[in-house]
Amino acid sequence: NGMGKTTTIRSIMGMTPARSGSIRFAGEKVRSLPSYKIAKLGIGLVPEGRQIFPNLTVYENLVAASGNRAGNSDPWTIDKIHALFPRLAERKSQLGGSMSGGEQQMLALGRALMLAPKIMLVDEPSVGLAPVLVSRTIDKIKELKERYQLTVLMAEQNFTQALRIADRGYVIVHGQIAFEGRSADELNNNELIRKFYLGL
Repeated sequence: NGMGKTTTIRSIMGMTPARSGSIRFAGEKVRSLPSYKIAKLGIGLVPEGRQIFPNLTVYENLVAASGNRAGNSDPWTIDKIHALFPRLAERKSQLGGSMSGGEQQMLALGRALMLAPKIMLVDEPSVGLAPVLVSRTIDKIKELKERYQLTVLMAEQNFTQALRIADRGYVIVHGQIAFEGRSADELNNNELIRKFYLGL
């Protein structure tokens, strides 16, 4: 906690002003852009704690996101979201705030997909979920990455779960990158990570 993961995600989305440096996506500078313009470039966000609209239905949450979608030739539709998350189809008339944590996480993922992102930022998807639901959530993120060729930047404290989908990883300590692993094996076999994150 407090190492800078969420701040990094929020800075990319223009929600927390970066003090220095530059942020680029697909060749464009995004550091000074407002969040809605960053989303239109094709950057979707699944925020920490889900932050769905509690007083809107599942259907309304999804529709609300579609109005700011990126210019993507293959946009996500509600039917496509329902195929990926059948539970959301079952709950389409239910208020978002009345659903379980796992269902809300599905909705947060679905809402981000409705923006037709080229890259999806996922902030601490394991927060507040039972271990079995964490595993299912990571499975869905892995499916998005592999089946739909979606680039995912995930900030996650649960190293074991993060490693299941990681092509590369960064350990942030007090806002600085302390270690970069360019593969899952490189991350898994690093002595510092094995000691502090895996207890080996």
